[in-house]
Amino acid sequence: MTHESEPAAARATSMFREAAEAGDAVARQEGAAAELDRIGAELRGRSPRVVITCARGSSDHAATYAKYAIETRIGVPVASAAPSVSSVYASPLRADEAVCIAISQSGRSPDLLATVSSFREAGAWVLALVNDTDSPLAEMADRSFGLAAGEERSVAATKSFIASLAAIARIVAEWSDDDGLRSDLRALPALLRQAWALDWSALVGELTAASDLYVLGRGVGYAAAQEAALKLKETSQLHAEAFSAAELRHGPMALVREGFPALMFSQSDETGRNVEETAGALAERGARVLLAGSDARGATTLPSILSPPLLEPILQIQSFYRAANALAVARGLDPDRPPHLAKVTETH
Repeated sequence: MTHESEPAAARATSMFREAAEAGDAVARQEGAAAELDRIGAELRGRSPRVVITCARGSSDHAATYAKYAIETRIGVPVASAAPSVSSVYASPLRADEAVCIAISQSGRSPDLLATVSSFREAGAWVLALVNDTDSPLAEMADRSFGLAAGEERSVAATKSFIASLAAIARIVAEWSDDDGLRSDLRALPALLRQAWALDWSALVGELTAASDLYVLGRGVGYAAAQEAALKLKETSQLHAEAFSAAELRHGPMALVREGFPALMFSQSDETGRNVEETAGALAERGARVLLAGSDARGATTLPSILSPPLLEPILQIQSFYRAANALAVARGLDPDRPPHLAKVTETH
């Protein structure tokens, strides 16, 4: 199947329409660039000793992206909060000189709000990246930024995830005072539209009859792997497990057998060689490897746009979303309405 033969049912879903709007969402953020710049400048001035991220689901994958972007570009350690420490255990925290970055589509999940409240009370400065600017999270934060993704009807979050990554990259560009990254981000909306047009139909053909697979990435690309695995679970009922490519030989490789599928994300930075080598090792063991962002012997290459490495996972996940939507339809499923899931998850 190619885009030309993409069934009408795949183009009729809310997931398709909303994911296709990601470039427009990021372009709308450009209109609020001054606000993102002020946030980045304030972080530079605060010079926090540690950053704590607070998120669930796709937003937590955006937090993974933030971890690698901040640690590699700023040098400040980033840790992920465990919401149950506040929402279940009600344990007091100490967070002097810390920044808490909360990421959410709805800004209404009770455990997220409890965690953010705990960190504020413990002395942290709270930044919220949230799609709903009228939400309790936006009101609670010291500073909030509306992601400008617009309404999402599909349970599967797409454009809001990409908008989260773009906002994080913009904040990091200002925090690190990186003119090159600032310039690269201005081209991101157009590149996202190009990424949407790339043909990842090989993924649909490979996974239509699959029951499980690994999704692998490393560095900033690990966030894309996490997000892709979640979407394959949500929309195609596939048992997809995300790992860092560095972790594969620490146990998970034992499950690889002839015909076992693996989807891999690579970017053109220091991690690229390791991902390529891992792809080759998997192919040698008989795995069916789909590789975005690079080439490896025995792997099927998924087309990608060469760009600054920090932006490559954003573009790759955009191409993936179109293929994931088509895969769900090919498997006879509705990607907009996964079983047992709701748009706003009220975890306590």
